[in-house]
Amino acid sequence: MTLLRPPALRPGDTVAVLCGSSPVGDQDHLESGLRALSSVGLKADVFATARDTGSMYDYLAGDDAQRAEELTRALTDPRYAGVLLAQGGYGMQRTLEAMDWSRIDAGAPKVVVGYSDVTALLEALAAKLGWVSLFGPMVACGGFWEGPEEYDFQQLMRLLLTPASVRELTFPKARTLVPGVAEGLTLGGTATLLTAGLGTDTSYPARDAILFLEDVDELPFRLDRVFTQLRRARSYLDGVAGIVLGTFTECGDPAHVDRLLTDRFADLGVPVLAGVNIGHNTAMQTFPIGVHARLDADNGTLTFLDQVLTDRD
Repeated sequence: MTLLRPPALRPGDTVAVLCGSSPVGDQDHLESGLRALSSVGLKADVFATARDTGSMYDYLAGDDAQRAEELTRALTDPRYAGVLLAQGGYGMQRTLEAMDWSRIDAGAPKVVVGYSDVTALLEALAAKLGWVSLFGPMVACGGFWEGPEEYDFQQLMRLLLTPASVRELTFPKARTLVPGVAEGLTLGGTATLLTAGLGTDTSYPARDAILFLEDVDELPFRLDRVFTQLRRARSYLDGVAGIVLGTFTECGDPAHVDRLLTDRFADLGVPVLAGVNIGHNTAMQTFPIGVHARLDADNGTLTFLDQVLTDRD
């Protein structure tokens, strides 16, 4: 299946900055991230959820209806060329439950960027609207708010502003769990969020896909349960073409996690590349969701067979 690629951004564009999950933990970080956007010529319209301090619950930015309404406005209002999430955390599943997808024109894709809890939104954009999106750094989080010289920010801006210059991701420090080459649609994100979406109308099965997985702050026995659930959900993992494994920081003994990754993914009969620098607590490359790509697990590369974003007229 081919998903619709949103147009690239260009200096002078206005982007919506909002929260679909938890409140921003430090407003100074948000302000610094906004300055980084300004440094490349992007204008930010900061929505109320990015300023909310937890008016419903301390782990939610605003209430469910507010988050869904702001997200819908950002995705439909032609003033906004893209949507950049300020923060992850917890709560995107509640936001998705409150969404009315019929209000959004599937034929007018916009680029949406975020990671961690935002995984649920990126998967929903593919399932409900057929849009390509970006698993990448967020405005009030590390690698973005530290300023425009940060690696994470620079990698994201290259993809957003000059997508023709980003044809391949290279992972020189990655390790090959299963050798081989595979082609498919790039999917995935934070593993616990993909698992939380199983059985819902926003889950997007990984058949014929290059599936990316990462996570944070999940002890090995919980990761084991998550990976095993993905395996048992046959409609999800059956027919997967290849697997890319990112960071699993704050997940206990790294050696235990490595054994677990081998145990749960090396027997699937597809190429598996582990240890790529995408995810939490790393100098992060941006991973497109919904783009045709070729994984070379032997050489540690992911080559995009289509340009990730379309050129602007």
